[in-house]
Amino acid sequence: MTHLHRQPADQDFVFRKASYSTAHGQDCVEVGDLPGVSAVRDTQNRSLGTLVFPSSEWSGLLSAAKRF
Repeated sequence: MTHLHRQPADQDFVFRKASYSTAHGQDCVEVGDLPGVSAVRDTQNRSLGTLVFPSSEWSGLLSAAKRF
């Protein structure tokens, strides 16, 4: 038996605005999480799509960014 795994779609995520986004709507990114995956999208250009990463890679990126 073959099991098909589908890529999560934007509507599967509950997005939240990143804490470093400005109050005036500039430089905004949104992040959403599901078990095992994290998604990132541009608040002002949602129609351009979403980048989906394994949660471990997203956590690694955040850890590295905090060191700088």
